[in-house]
Amino acid sequence: MIDKQAVNDYLLSLQNSICSSLQASEAAWLQDTWSRNEGGGGISRVISEDSIIEKGGVNFSHVFGDQLPPAALAGRSELAGRKWEAMGISAVVHPQNPYAPTAHLNVRFFVAESNKFEPVWWFGGGYDLTPYYGNEEDCCHWHRTAKAACDPFGQDLYARLKDNCDQYFYLPHRKEARGVGGLFFDDFNELGFQQSFAFLRSVGDSFVPAYTPILHKQSEKHFGERERQFQLYRRGRYVEFNLVHDRGTLFGLQSEGRTESILMSLPPMARWEYNWTPDSSTPEAELYERYLIKRDWL
Repeated sequence: MIDKQAVNDYLLSLQNSICSSLQASEAAWLQDTWSRNEGGGGISRVISEDSIIEKGGVNFSHVFGDQLPPAALAGRSELAGRKWEAMGISAVVHPQNPYAPTAHLNVRFFVAESNKFEPVWWFGGGYDLTPYYGNEEDCCHWHRTAKAACDPFGQDLYARLKDNCDQYFYLPHRKEARGVGGLFFDDFNELGFQQSFAFLRSVGDSFVPAYTPILHKQSEKHFGERERQFQLYRRGRYVEFNLVHDRGTLFGLQSEGRTESILMSLPPMARWEYNWTPDSSTPEAELYERYLIKRDWL
């Protein structure tokens, strides 16, 4: 039996724990509670000009309706005409320091219900890391933490979800990965509700220990204008993926969600430069040659 209230309560507690763990200075999270005309609403929390975080957001949403948007019906025509609910947490951190990577987390639950049929439900989400300057130790720590979150639920689960992540967070028009990956899963109900929900919690709870050691360590490094400009250039790739390819962005906009919250994931500043490539044997070139390739980080 599915327990929607338990999922809702966990997601709200996860939002609180992420926000308290990420805050590094007196800068406060701006909280915005919103409602959606078609049903539901959410709580958006955004921080900026923190001593470590240039812009961060941790959003909770719980929305519902009578008709699914096209993005949700793609390949799932049997869900047409069903009432639906979707709830989730989405977190994105864009650090001040170019040596500190951007991180993204999303965990969500979806259910479609009808008087005639059994409910159709699944969990989805994961997290991925987007460095601007590669660091082997950080990438290994990130993936080892992800694997530890998956292992109690199946020894092959991490490898499968890592492969999903590598495939999903990829910019085909650039023929390059967005970052060094992590975990990605969707339509996940294979363990039954209780164990699938436990897996979602394991992933959600592992985000802070996966990311905060990297964030704080790299934020202590000195950087200059060269590193800042490369950070802004690579942030452009982040924008391209979220606006062109990300299914969550499409679902949110097509379901007439709150635009400010949906686009919270975008960085505060980014830049594009025509036909630019890094000079050989530079740290910038190393990002492309050693880190933006599919590899085993364990």
